[in-house]
Amino acid sequence: YPNLARGLVLSNINQLWVADITYIRLRREFVYLAVILDAYSRRCIGWALSRHIDTQLTLAALRMALQTRTVQPGLMHHSDRGVQYAAADYVALLKEHKIQISMSRTGNPYDNAKAERFMRTLKYEEVYMNDYETLAEVLASVQHFIEAVYNRKRLHSAIGYLPPAEFEASLSPQTLS
Repeated sequence: YPNLARGLVLSNINQLWVADITYIRLRREFVYLAVILDAYSRRCIGWALSRHIDTQLTLAALRMALQTRTVQPGLMHHSDRGVQYAAADYVALLKEHKIQISMSRTGNPYDNAKAERFMRTLKYEEVYMNDYETLAEVLASVQHFIEAVYNRKRLHSAIGYLPPAEFEASLSPQTLS
């Protein structure tokens, strides 16, 4: 899939969703986190955590995003070229909802900078501050960070130094339609 998101000028939520996966270290293993952000508001709208880096992980995050948001005509989903995002089941769910598919150029993380930046923020402001032993500990920590801190309290210079939830609430009804 080509990079359709490159150069895209956003004017609203639900125009571009960006997705990424990262790993989180436990004492004896790694677990994996998949996220989907609204690129306009920076809000994390879908996420999933698993011991396995597979299509089920990314599908769970996508399903959460689909439950959280109303798909608008022209919505685009952008990710890197990971096999989890190119998997038949994942692509089929995007196509079922008429979501355009965009992927970064090979080996170019700057093409997915907003998702990469979220992962860096999550790691430096939450993950690296903890010494997780269990998946349940990571789940509680990540859920609190995303829902209570990142989406509701963390300020973003790109959206007028507001948290994503407050920025979205400030959008006029005409902007949201």
